[in-house]
Amino acid sequence: MILNLKNVRKRYEGGESVVEAVRGVTLSLAAGDFVALMGPSGCGKSTLLHLCGAMDRPSEGELSIEGTEIRRLSDDQLTALRRQRLGFVFQFFNLLPTLTVRENIELPLLLSGAAAGESARRAGELAERVGLGHRQGHYPQQLSGGEMQRAAIARAIIHRPALLIADEPTGNLDSGNGEKVLELLKELNRDPGLTILMATHSNETAAIASRLVRMRDGLIESEG
Repeated sequence: MILNLKNVRKRYEGGESVVEAVRGVTLSLAAGDFVALMGPSGCGKSTLLHLCGAMDRPSEGELSIEGTEIRRLSDDQLTALRRQRLGFVFQFFNLLPTLTVRENIELPLLLSGAAAGESARRAGELAERVGLGHRQGHYPQQLSGGEMQRAAIARAIIHRPALLIADEPTGNLDSGNGEKVLELLKELNRDPGLTILMATHSNETAAIASRLVRMRDGLIESEG
């Protein structure tokens, strides 16, 4: 199992108030799953994504990634887990403006200590795969929104993660560019069989996933 949650809860305390953003979620993702997470604003989607991406620890319950229980890890171990086994794609791309497309894509490998020649080779291959072979020397501000998101996806998978967390990956794109990004995610889910957990407000976007999980009030309302 790539991701396993059992009765996971997350509370935030501020003064005398306590907000329970996630209220007992049980969910599993196997290798090759593509799960869309939907629900109204404030339902706990973002909190759940942060937990599944090891960016935060549960207040209660068990959450394991490839069999590793994240509550037992130190901060350094959590950082290493995110860097080595998880990939992240966000609505606003988060590319570094002073780096070229190729440099942005290869950055995770360089941070992990990979040789510069190997990271550049793999970044070039991925740039070609996502349709940006001719844009490798360009900077983010010279790209369209769809191109920036495809570069961000390439960066997120260059280290061959076990799980890709995608938070509204088409939320900042027009319909044409959004379709290209979704086709790329579908392709990556098929080959190399990447496991994807994607949050979205769009029924059309969610339709590409193999499973749909709906949240409401910090709980899973339905799954199918």
